[in-house]
Amino acid sequence: MTAVSTHPQPMEVVTTVAAVRERIRRWHGEGRRIAFVPTMGNLHAGHMSLIQAAARHGDRFVASIFVNPMQFGPNEDFAHYPRTVREDERMLAAAGCNLMFMPDVAEIYPQGLEGSVHIAVPELSTILCGRFRPGHFEGVATVVAKLFNIVEPHMAVFGEKDYQQLTVIRRMVADLCMPVEIIAAPTVRESDGLAMSSRNQYLTADERRIAPAIYQELGRAAARLTAGDSHFAEIEGAAVRALESIGFRPEYVAVRTRTLELPGPDSRELVVLAAARLGRARLIDNVQVSR
Repeated sequence: MTAVSTHPQPMEVVTTVAAVRERIRRWHGEGRRIAFVPTMGNLHAGHMSLIQAAARHGDRFVASIFVNPMQFGPNEDFAHYPRTVREDERMLAAAGCNLMFMPDVAEIYPQGLEGSVHIAVPELSTILCGRFRPGHFEGVATVVAKLFNIVEPHMAVFGEKDYQQLTVIRRMVADLCMPVEIIAAPTVRESDGLAMSSRNQYLTADERRIAPAIYQELGRAAARLTAGDSHFAEIEGAAVRALESIGFRPEYVAVRTRTLELPGPDSRELVVLAAARLGRARLIDNVQVSR
C-alpha cells in the first residue's frame, strides 16, 4: 500500500469547474476523504467553525466562495452583499484549506439563470423563510446540487443558524440519493448572544444593541417548551409581540419539529425559529429544544 503524505500543502485558488475536477480526481485516486464548505464569502468566526468541523472530518478540505444570484429576490441585496475576497482567501489559507473554488456566475450558470435547471424541494421551501423569500430555497438547492456535482465531497458542513437551509439540503441529498454526508455545525454567537452573520454589518450602533433580543426571546420560548407548555401559538405570539415592542419587524416566530413539521402536544424534539427585520438587516435565528 502506498503511503499517503500528510504534509500540509499550500492552498490553491481556482475559478473553473475543470480545474476543480482535475484536483478532485487526483485526490480520489489517492484515497483522500474530501470535506467541503460552500460559502458566499465575507467570512467571519461563524464560518471558521464550519471550516474547523470540515478539517476534523476529512483530510482534503475544499471551500467555495460564490454569491449565488439565484437565491436573491428582486428587491434583495445581491448587488450590495459584502464581498471581501482577499481577506477570505487569507482566512481560508490560515485555516488549512487545500482548495478555494471561486467561480463567476457564468461558470456556474452557463445557460443563464432562467435557462438553467432548477431544483425545488417541495413543502420545505415554501414555509417559514420561504414564504417571505419566494424562490430562495430553490436557488439554494440548485447551487448546492451543482457544487456537490463539481466537488464530489464525501461530506459537507452547514451551520445550524440557517436551520431551514440545513433541513432543505438534507432532504435534497436524501431524495436525490447523493453520496454526501451532511454535517451540522452549531451556531456561533457574539458574547451577547447575537448569532454571527455577514448581514450584521447592516446594523447601526443602536440596532446592534437591540439585536440580541431575538435570541433572548427564543430562549424564553424554549424555556416554556422545556417546562412542558404546548400552547404553541401563544408562545409564538408572545415572542412576536415582544420583538415588535422594541423595534423589530418580525416575519415569524415558529415552533416546529426538528424536521420543520407542525408539532403536536406529544412532540419532544422541537426547534423555535424566528426571522425579523431590524433596520436594513434581516436576522434569523433558532433554538433547539428537547423536552
